[in-house]
Amino acid sequence: MSLIGIAILPVIILLIYIYRKDKFQKEPFPLLLAALGMGMLSVLPVVFVERFLSDLNPYDGVNGALYTAFVVAGCVEEGFKLLFLYWLIWRNRHFDEYFDGIVYAVFVSMGFALVENIMYVYTGGLGTGIMRALLSVPAHFLFAVVMGYFFALAKFYRNRGLNMVLAFLVPMLLHGIFDALLMVAEVSETMQGVCLIGFVVFDIYLWKLGKKRMRQLEGY
Repeated sequence: MSLIGIAILPVIILLIYIYRKDKFQKEPFPLLLAALGMGMLSVLPVVFVERFLSDLNPYDGVNGALYTAFVVAGCVEEGFKLLFLYWLIWRNRHFDEYFDGIVYAVFVSMGFALVENIMYVYTGGLGTGIMRALLSVPAHFLFAVVMGYFFALAKFYRNRGLNMVLAFLVPMLLHGIFDALLMVAEVSETMQGVCLIGFVVFDIYLWKLGKKRMRQLEGY
């Protein structure tokens, strides 16, 4: 399989999975493609803002890794995903069911992950592609599930302001923890073992959380 195939395949699999999970009124393909395209476009501002914030990083070692994980990656990437999701979907008439929030959030996030994955795979090669297919792309999917869950609650349930804040804050923290465990392991030999064990536990937790959030909205 070519590098481009390795970069694209996990995204396609997860998009098909979430589309099939939408058991009631299926979302229109043009709008789903627009959400995917919005996610791809979000890479542009993310790159510039992340580069700017990286240059401002005042820390080294573990503190520098935490800054990069939470501020540069988690905050910026999840913030722009939510911004593009809101701009495209919030007032759209097709956003009329709870589970739609998860569907559209995933398509936006997978658009971002697709472009990011292609860039990483072409730089890092086959090994990078395999690791990202197993870890990073599914992580973006799960962050999006959580974002879409709170996004839907903000639209249809109550406490709109609080749920919209949670639609950003919770995925940002999950993203930050995910990246921090890997980044700290790279810069600190003494914490490497703990971080890698913690990463495995956290990854299992992410999948359980994502499945729980999908089950909670599937019936609405």
